[in-house]
Amino acid sequence: MPAVSSASPKLTFAFVMDPVENEPMDGSTTIVMMREAQDRGHTVLYVDPDDLEVDAGRVRSLAVSITLDLASETPITKGEARIYDFDEEIDVALQRKDPPVDRDFIVATQIMDVCRKTIVLNRPAAVIAYNEKLLATQFADLMPATRVTRRIDELKAFMAEQGGQMIVKPLDGKGGEGIFHLVADDRNLNSILEQSTEFGTRATMAQEYLPAIRQGDKRILLLEGDPIGAVLRVPAEKESRANLHVGGSAVQTPLTDRDLEIVARVGPFLKEQGLFFVGIDVIGDKLTEINVTSPTGIQEINALDNTRLEAVFIDRIEALAAAR
Repeated sequence: MPAVSSASPKLTFAFVMDPVENEPMDGSTTIVMMREAQDRGHTVLYVDPDDLEVDAGRVRSLAVSITLDLASETPITKGEARIYDFDEEIDVALQRKDPPVDRDFIVATQIMDVCRKTIVLNRPAAVIAYNEKLLATQFADLMPATRVTRRIDELKAFMAEQGGQMIVKPLDGKGGEGIFHLVADDRNLNSILEQSTEFGTRATMAQEYLPAIRQGDKRILLLEGDPIGAVLRVPAEKESRANLHVGGSAVQTPLTDRDLEIVARVGPFLKEQGLFFVGIDVIGDKLTEINVTSPTGIQEINALDNTRLEAVFIDRIEALAAAR
């Protein structure tokens, strides 16, 4: 889709997110989205999801205008906070709150779904409907062997079926938190499974261990179901997780024929569901996750590919707004 001309109407963007001052300036996907919108003359607001409310069927929130100067010692300048009526004053709301997908996250997302005029991305009803780990199981033939259960005996049986090792991960986590590579002779096996399932009261996901993780975990960013970039996250030597904030390295990577096959299957479904910006994870030739809450990776891909994916992102949003 071609870029929208500079004569496009100016929009008001609300970023519903974790505290903006805590975002890493050199790694945050949200920050470069905000900066791109600002550089085009759009108004950028920060909204704490805890401040969202509904009054007579209208979404309102305390919000503060944000000015970014990433080269400055003070990269974020906040304006005066006031109450905004979303449908009257906000053109686009981007929900960029990180998991866990707990009660507060769900309530904030449900409130955003009350908006009628504001473009809300990703579509709140879809974010609520599709757990990031479980969504991938709708494409089970693309995945490694996977089982979701709270029963420790079932998890042990699954591990035996996989030859004595597996990956376990929480269903509501982020950034590699709570992910373990387990092997049958580990003396901590029972304890880890007890903690992962909260003593058999909480479902967890077990997956076949993929040795290809040593070559990396590929994050592919999709915009309206189309791939716009990818980065290979390679785990540190003594780490089984490839997430960058736990020591993984970002490496340039092409999209393989298998990657494109996975995208061709998953992308149309995501677009149909209103999941505008998504990050899918591929290890070897297997789909492992579909991240729909606040996918990241833009800054890493930009640095490796000498591109500006945030410009593509804002182009698409401007086109959506122009078509309304």
